[in-house]
Amino acid sequence: MAQIEIQLGKNGITDNFIESLKHIFENHENVRLSVLKSAGHEKGKIKEYAEEILEKLGKNYTSKIIGFKIILKKWRKNKRD
Repeated sequence: MAQIEIQLGKNGITDNFIESLKHIFENHENVRLSVLKSAGHEKGKIKEYAEEILEKLGKNYTSKIIGFKIILKKWRKNKRD
């Protein structure tokens, strides 16, 4: 299954953005999220975005930061705490 890529822009993480991600995860296991310059390109800011997205999506998701991209993965089974 192809990996889908979306962009995070100046509006940041909104409720609509989270709903769009949830909708995408209905058909895809991985999402590549590009953080645009308008959203902030500081390393700490990208980590904050990743943590906020995971908090809003729920337990079955993990993230990995590579440069200015956040790779989100949905696990089929519940992730152990």
